[in-house]
Amino acid sequence: MLHFEEQVSLAPYNTFGLAEKARYFVRIQEESQLEELVCHDLFKEQAVLWLGGGSNMLLTGPFDGLVVKLEFSGRELKVLSEDEALVWAAGGENWHDFVQWTIKQDLGGLENMSLIPGNVGTAPIQNIGAYGVELKDHFENLRAFDLEERTWREFDREACQFGYRQSIFKAQAKGRYVVTGVNFRLSRKNHTLRTDYGAIQAQLEKMGADLSIQSVSEAVIAIRQSKLPDPAEIGNSGSFFKNPIVSNEDHQRLVKDYPEMVAYPAGEEHMKLAAGWLIERAGWKGYRDGDAGVHAKQALVLVNYGGARGSEIKALSEAIQASVYSTFAVALEAEVNVI
Repeated sequence: MLHFEEQVSLAPYNTFGLAEKARYFVRIQEESQLEELVCHDLFKEQAVLWLGGGSNMLLTGPFDGLVVKLEFSGRELKVLSEDEALVWAAGGENWHDFVQWTIKQDLGGLENMSLIPGNVGTAPIQNIGAYGVELKDHFENLRAFDLEERTWREFDREACQFGYRQSIFKAQAKGRYVVTGVNFRLSRKNHTLRTDYGAIQAQLEKMGADLSIQSVSEAVIAIRQSKLPDPAEIGNSGSFFKNPIVSNEDHQRLVKDYPEMVAYPAGEEHMKLAAGWLIERAGWKGYRDGDAGVHAKQALVLVNYGGARGSEIKALSEAIQASVYSTFAVALEAEVNVI
């Protein structure tokens, strides 16, 4: 049975800590409740906002509609062979907690994505990634509910059309499906460890730890904690912008003027630029206007120091985009969903 509430503060449900209200609010914990919801008059008559971990959105005002909080839970492990296992996680599971659980099972593949905020169900929508590893690299399939056809569907990797921070669920199928569970194919032994991206190798040497999925995860966590603020202390949504991808020609043009520019190969014909470096070089690192600001340790992170409105953070993000384009002729795209 569904329980609808009215005028509910969304402050506890978004990592920016923005105290906007939802006109209507309902929690979904079972797949059968999802089927019930789509037949309800409130769902048919109101604008709908689907809410997972609340880590990838910026609320710019009250939501005059129905907010659906997805709270599916559960994990399962299925051994496929000596070398591999399938691991299923429900869409409402916290991503970092799930990653740590796989490591405790000695399953390799997700360790580089430790401490990424959000839930499992939203992870494939954005094809999350960090330190040289993307979700698609270990993705098997997912289960989703089609809101138009009111039927269940399974998506394999090809059907998801993954790209850099992109999938079919952010493109032509945006808003059509609700992801309720995801399967990952992980290694049981002879783990392939990625330590060649960012500062992982240097952090491992600093830690003096033996190389393992556990130590790589610990190194990633240490790096992220040294740069990224805890949302429980300072409201934020992690990386606000995507790292822009430019052609090799544009990259060569840029490094003539900025030889210290941080960039990584993105295929044979493109380079991925570090958005944080661009923002910092444009002079925004540590900037603050009232309670909206740019984090002092990581320019890629916009923060709410306590009393900022979402509209103020949005205005700041647009000013940064204009500044970076004016300086480098490179367009920054928001990674966060602005609502």
